[in-house]
Amino acid sequence: MDKFESMRIFTRIVELKSFTRAAEDLGYPKSTVTNAIKQMEARLRVRLLHRTTRQVTATLDGEAYYVRCARLLADLEETENVFSEAAANPGGKLRVDMHGPLGRHFVLPLLDQFCARYPNIELQIGMGDRLVDLVRENIDCVLRVGELRDSSMVARRVASLEQVTCASPAYLKLHGEPRTVEELARHRAVNFFSAQTGKFYPFEFKVGGAIREVALNGTVSLNNADAYIQCCRSGFGLIQLPRYSVAPLIAAGELCEVLADYRPNPSTVSVLYPHHRQLSPRVRVFVDWLASVFVAVG
Repeated sequence: MDKFESMRIFTRIVELKSFTRAAEDLGYPKSTVTNAIKQMEARLRVRLLHRTTRQVTATLDGEAYYVRCARLLADLEETENVFSEAAANPGGKLRVDMHGPLGRHFVLPLLDQFCARYPNIELQIGMGDRLVDLVRENIDCVLRVGELRDSSMVARRVASLEQVTCASPAYLKLHGEPRTVEELARHRAVNFFSAQTGKFYPFEFKVGGAIREVALNGTVSLNNADAYIQCCRSGFGLIQLPRYSVAPLIAAGELCEVLADYRPNPSTVSVLYPHHRQLSPRVRVFVDWLASVFVAVG
Protein backbone atom coordinates (compact mmCIF):
# COMPACT_ATOMS: atom_id res chain seq x y z
CA MET A 1 0.00 0.00 0.00
CA ASP A 2 1.45 3.41 -0.98
CA LYS A 3 1.91 6.26 1.46
CA PHE A 4 -0.93 8.36 0.12
CA GLU A 5 -3.44 5.54 0.58
CA SER A 6 -2.14 4.94 4.10
CA MET A 7 -2.65 8.65 4.80
CA ARG A 8 -6.20 8.41 3.47
CA ILE A 9 -6.92 5.53 5.83
CA PHE A 10 -5.39 7.39 8.77
CA THR A 11 -7.39 10.59 8.14
CA ARG A 12 -10.69 8.71 7.91
CA ILE A 13 -9.99 6.90 11.19
CA VAL A 14 -9.36 10.24 12.90
CA GLU A 15 -12.49 11.81 11.38
CA LEU A 16 -14.77 8.86 12.09
CA LYS A 17 -13.06 7.92 15.42
CA SER A 18 -13.28 4.25 14.49
CA PHE A 19 -11.25 1.63 12.62
CA THR A 20 -14.43 -0.25 11.72
CA ARG A 21 -16.28 2.76 10.34
CA ALA A 22 -13.23 3.91 8.39
CA ALA A 23 -12.84 0.46 6.85
CA GLU A 24 -16.50 0.43 5.83
CA ASP A 25 -16.28 3.96 4.42
CA LEU A 26 -13.21 3.14 2.31
CA GLY A 27 -14.26 -0.38 1.33
CA TYR A 28 -11.38 -2.19 3.03
CA PRO A 29 -11.35 -5.16 5.40
CA LYS A 30 -10.75 -4.00 8.97
CA SER A 31 -7.52 -6.02 9.07
CA THR A 32 -6.13 -4.01 6.14
CA VAL A 33 -6.89 -0.73 7.92
CA THR A 34 -5.34 -1.97 11.16
CA ASN A 35 -2.17 -3.18 9.43
CA ALA A 36 -1.82 0.10 7.53
CA ILE A 37 -1.79 2.07 10.79
CA LYS A 38 0.66 -0.35 12.45
CA GLN A 39 3.04 0.01 9.50
CA MET A 40 2.64 3.80 9.51
CA GLU A 41 3.39 4.08 13.23
CA ALA A 42 6.39 1.78 12.85
CA ARG A 43 7.73 3.81 9.95
CA LEU A 44 7.27 7.14 11.73
CA ARG A 45 8.31 5.75 15.13
CA VAL A 46 5.50 7.57 16.91
CA ARG A 47 2.13 6.56 18.27
CA LEU A 48 -0.57 8.27 16.23
CA LEU A 49 -3.79 6.97 17.79
CA HIS A 50 -5.24 6.26 21.24
CA ARG A 51 -7.45 3.16 21.09
CA THR A 52 -10.21 2.50 23.65
CA THR A 53 -13.23 0.19 23.66
CA ARG A 54 -15.47 3.16 22.79
CA GLN A 55 -13.57 5.20 20.22
CA VAL A 56 -10.27 6.08 18.63
CA THR A 57 -8.66 9.51 19.12
CA ALA A 58 -5.47 11.05 17.81
CA THR A 59 -2.44 11.59 20.01
CA LEU A 60 -0.71 14.98 19.95
CA ASP A 61 1.61 13.66 17.26
CA GLY A 62 -1.39 12.19 15.48
CA GLU A 63 -3.19 15.55 15.54
CA ALA A 64 -0.22 17.27 13.90
CA TYR A 65 0.18 14.47 11.36
CA TYR A 66 -3.56 14.51 10.57
CA VAL A 67 -3.52 18.22 9.64
CA ARG A 68 -0.61 17.66 7.25
CA CYS A 69 -2.13 14.50 5.75
CA ALA A 70 -5.50 16.19 5.14
CA ARG A 71 -3.80 19.10 3.39
CA LEU A 72 -1.59 16.83 1.24
CA LEU A 73 -4.49 14.61 0.19
CA ALA A 74 -6.68 17.57 -0.69
CA ASP A 75 -3.88 19.19 -2.68
CA LEU A 76 -3.22 15.93 -4.54
CA GLU A 77 -6.87 15.42 -5.48
CA GLU A 78 -7.42 19.01 -6.52
CA THR A 79 -4.20 19.23 -8.53
CA GLU A 80 -5.14 16.12 -10.49
CA ASN A 81 -8.68 17.41 -11.02
CA VAL A 82 -7.45 20.67 -12.49
CA PHE A 83 -5.66 18.75 -15.24
CA SER A 84 -8.36 16.19 -15.90
CA GLU A 85 -11.88 15.94 -17.28
CA ALA A 86 -13.12 16.44 -13.71
CA ALA A 87 -12.50 20.17 -14.10
CA ALA A 88 -15.17 20.34 -16.80
CA ASN A 89 -17.42 17.63 -15.36
CA PRO A 90 -16.73 17.56 -11.59
CA GLY A 91 -17.75 14.57 -9.54
CA GLY A 92 -17.28 12.91 -6.19
CA LYS A 93 -18.62 13.61 -2.71
CA LEU A 94 -19.13 17.23 -1.67
CA ARG A 95 -19.63 17.80 2.06
CA VAL A 96 -21.51 21.01 2.84
CA ASP A 97 -22.85 22.55 6.05
CA MET A 98 -25.35 25.40 6.21
CA HIS A 99 -27.55 27.34 8.59
CA GLY A 100 -30.81 25.35 8.72
CA PRO A 101 -33.46 28.04 8.03
CA LEU A 102 -31.29 29.63 5.36
CA GLY A 103 -30.81 26.31 3.59
CA ARG A 104 -34.49 25.37 3.76
CA HIS A 105 -35.67 28.73 2.44
CA PHE A 106 -33.15 29.50 -0.32
CA VAL A 107 -31.09 26.42 -1.19
CA LEU A 108 -33.20 23.26 -0.94
CA PRO A 109 -36.06 24.50 -3.18
CA LEU A 110 -33.56 24.92 -6.05
CA LEU A 111 -31.18 22.06 -5.26
CA ASP A 112 -32.57 19.86 -8.02
CA GLN A 113 -31.20 22.36 -10.55
CA PHE A 114 -27.66 21.91 -9.24
CA CYS A 115 -27.99 18.11 -9.21
CA ALA A 116 -29.29 18.11 -12.78
CA ARG A 117 -26.39 20.28 -13.93
CA TYR A 118 -23.73 18.24 -12.06
CA PRO A 119 -25.07 14.67 -11.80
CA ASN A 120 -21.68 13.22 -10.81
CA ILE A 121 -21.47 15.24 -7.58
CA GLU A 122 -22.80 13.47 -4.50
CA LEU A 123 -23.98 16.03 -1.94
CA GLN A 124 -23.77 15.43 1.80
CA ILE A 125 -25.49 18.37 3.53
CA GLY A 126 -25.49 19.12 7.24
CA MET A 127 -28.03 21.68 8.46
CA GLY A 128 -27.64 23.21 11.90
CA ASP A 129 -26.46 26.23 13.85
CA ARG A 130 -23.28 24.86 15.43
CA LEU A 131 -19.88 26.04 14.22
CA VAL A 132 -18.24 23.14 12.42
CA ASP A 133 -14.49 22.55 12.06
CA LEU A 134 -14.11 22.32 8.30
CA VAL A 135 -10.66 20.72 8.32
CA ARG A 136 -11.22 18.24 11.14
CA GLU A 137 -14.68 17.21 10.00
CA ASN A 138 -13.62 17.03 6.35
CA ILE A 139 -16.26 19.55 5.23
CA ASP A 140 -15.71 21.27 1.90
CA CYS A 141 -17.65 24.49 2.49
CA VAL A 142 -20.20 26.12 4.78
CA LEU A 143 -22.94 28.70 4.26
CA ARG A 144 -23.17 31.08 7.20
CA VAL A 145 -24.90 34.29 8.31
CA GLY A 146 -23.25 37.08 10.25
CA GLU A 147 -19.81 38.29 11.22
CA LEU A 148 -16.93 36.11 10.06
CA ARG A 149 -14.30 35.38 12.70
CA ASP A 150 -12.19 32.67 11.07
CA SER A 151 -9.60 34.46 8.94
CA SER A 152 -8.01 31.12 7.98
CA MET A 153 -10.90 30.46 5.59
CA VAL A 154 -11.63 31.84 2.14
CA ALA A 155 -14.90 33.80 2.35
CA ARG A 156 -17.19 34.82 -0.49
CA ARG A 157 -20.09 37.13 0.28
CA VAL A 158 -23.25 36.05 -1.55
CA ALA A 159 -26.05 38.14 -0.01
CA SER A 160 -27.23 40.63 2.63
CA LEU A 161 -30.38 39.91 4.62
CA GLU A 162 -32.58 42.71 5.97
CA GLN A 163 -33.31 42.35 9.71
CA VAL A 164 -36.67 43.14 11.30
CA THR A 165 -38.07 43.31 14.83
CA CYS A 166 -41.51 41.75 15.28
CA ALA A 167 -44.25 41.09 17.77
CA SER A 168 -47.65 39.43 17.63
CA PRO A 169 -50.86 41.51 17.45
CA ALA A 170 -51.90 40.01 20.81
CA TYR A 171 -48.67 41.14 22.47
CA LEU A 172 -48.96 44.66 21.04
CA LYS A 173 -52.60 44.93 22.14
CA LEU A 174 -51.58 44.04 25.70
CA HIS A 175 -48.29 45.98 25.97
CA GLY A 176 -48.54 48.67 23.29
CA GLU A 177 -46.18 49.25 20.37
CA PRO A 178 -42.70 50.63 21.12
CA ARG A 179 -42.04 53.80 19.10
CA THR A 180 -38.44 54.41 20.20
CA VAL A 181 -35.56 52.26 21.40
CA GLU A 182 -35.88 53.86 24.85
CA GLU A 183 -39.44 52.56 25.17
CA LEU A 184 -38.12 48.97 24.97
CA ALA A 185 -37.32 49.17 28.69
CA ARG A 186 -40.93 48.28 29.46
CA HIS A 187 -41.14 45.45 26.92
CA ARG A 188 -40.27 41.77 26.93
CA ALA A 189 -38.53 39.55 24.41
CA VAL A 190 -38.27 35.99 23.26
CA ASN A 191 -34.50 35.65 23.61
CA PHE A 192 -32.25 33.57 21.36
CA PHE A 193 -29.09 32.01 22.80
CA SER A 194 -26.01 30.38 21.32
CA ALA A 195 -25.92 26.60 21.48
CA GLN A 196 -22.11 26.82 21.75
CA THR A 197 -21.71 29.45 24.49
CA GLY A 198 -25.16 29.72 26.09
CA LYS A 199 -25.02 33.51 25.72
CA PHE A 200 -28.04 35.51 24.59
CA TYR A 201 -27.86 37.42 21.32
CA PRO A 202 -28.75 41.08 22.05
CA PHE A 203 -31.18 43.03 19.91
CA GLU A 204 -29.52 45.58 17.63
CA PHE A 205 -30.92 48.93 16.48
CA LYS A 206 -29.45 51.69 14.35
CA VAL A 207 -29.77 54.97 16.22
CA GLY A 208 -28.23 58.14 14.82
CA GLY A 209 -26.08 56.15 12.39
CA ALA A 210 -24.61 53.90 15.12
CA ILE A 211 -25.59 50.41 16.20
CA ARG A 212 -26.97 50.14 19.73
CA GLU A 213 -27.25 46.76 21.44
CA VAL A 214 -30.21 46.22 23.75
CA ALA A 215 -30.72 43.31 26.15
CA LEU A 216 -34.36 42.61 26.98
CA ASN A 217 -35.85 40.49 29.74
CA GLY A 218 -38.08 37.60 28.78
CA THR A 219 -39.83 34.51 30.05
CA VAL A 220 -38.66 32.18 27.27
CA SER A 221 -35.28 31.76 25.58
CA LEU A 222 -34.51 29.31 22.77
CA ASN A 223 -31.82 28.23 20.33
CA ASN A 224 -34.11 27.01 17.54
CA ALA A 225 -35.34 29.41 14.84
CA ASP A 226 -38.75 27.78 14.30
CA ALA A 227 -39.49 27.70 18.04
CA TYR A 228 -38.29 31.30 18.33
CA ILE A 229 -40.86 32.45 15.78
CA GLN A 230 -43.63 30.30 17.27
CA CYS A 231 -43.16 31.79 20.74
CA CYS A 232 -43.40 35.26 19.26
CA ARG A 233 -46.64 34.31 17.52
CA SER A 234 -47.90 33.07 20.90
CA GLY A 235 -47.37 36.50 22.43
CA PHE A 236 -44.27 35.93 24.58
CA GLY A 237 -42.52 39.06 23.32
CA LEU A 238 -40.41 40.70 20.63
CA ILE A 239 -38.04 38.89 18.29
CA GLN A 240 -35.42 40.09 15.79
CA LEU A 241 -34.45 38.05 12.76
CA PRO A 242 -34.07 38.14 8.93
CA ARG A 243 -37.17 39.40 7.15
CA TYR A 244 -37.34 36.40 4.79
CA SER A 245 -38.12 34.04 7.65
CA VAL A 246 -41.24 35.94 8.77
CA ALA A 247 -42.32 37.77 5.58
CA PRO A 248 -45.37 35.50 5.00
CA LEU A 249 -46.46 35.93 8.64
CA ILE A 250 -46.16 39.73 8.39
CA ALA A 251 -48.12 39.72 5.12
CA ALA A 252 -50.86 37.59 6.74
CA GLY A 253 -51.07 39.88 9.78
CA GLU A 254 -49.90 37.16 12.19
CA LEU A 255 -46.82 39.22 13.12
CA CYS A 256 -46.22 42.97 13.00
CA GLU A 257 -42.94 44.77 12.39
CA VAL A 258 -42.01 47.35 15.04
CA LEU A 259 -39.28 49.99 15.20
CA ALA A 260 -38.86 49.93 11.41
CA ASP A 261 -37.04 53.29 11.57
CA TYR A 262 -34.31 51.68 13.69
CA ARG A 263 -33.56 48.54 11.70
CA PRO A 264 -30.01 47.26 12.22
CA ASN A 265 -27.55 46.75 9.38
CA PRO A 266 -28.33 43.78 7.12
CA SER A 267 -26.66 40.47 7.99
CA THR A 268 -24.08 39.18 5.55
CA VAL A 269 -24.44 35.70 4.03
CA SER A 270 -21.10 34.11 3.08
CA VAL A 271 -19.70 30.85 1.79
CA LEU A 272 -16.53 29.75 3.58
CA TYR A 273 -14.05 27.07 2.56
CA PRO A 274 -10.46 26.16 3.48
CA HIS A 275 -7.66 27.70 1.42
CA HIS A 276 -6.56 24.27 0.26
CA ARG A 277 -10.02 23.58 -1.23
CA GLN A 278 -10.21 26.64 -3.46
CA LEU A 279 -8.96 24.77 -6.56
CA SER A 280 -11.46 21.93 -6.23
CA PRO A 281 -13.78 21.89 -9.26
CA ARG A 282 -16.74 20.59 -7.27
CA VAL A 283 -16.29 23.25 -4.57
CA ARG A 284 -15.90 25.96 -7.19
CA VAL A 285 -19.07 25.06 -9.11
CA PHE A 286 -21.11 24.73 -5.90
CA VAL A 287 -19.95 28.10 -4.58
CA ASP A 288 -20.71 29.70 -7.96
CA TRP A 289 -24.16 28.10 -7.93
CA LEU A 290 -24.87 29.35 -4.39
CA ALA A 291 -23.92 32.84 -5.49
CA SER A 292 -26.43 32.60 -8.34
CA VAL A 293 -29.15 31.41 -5.94
CA PHE A 294 -28.70 34.50 -3.78
CA VAL A 295 -28.17 37.01 -6.59
CA ALA A 296 -31.79 38.11 -6.36
CA VAL A 297 -31.43 38.64 -2.61
CA GLY A 298 -28.70 41.26 -3.05
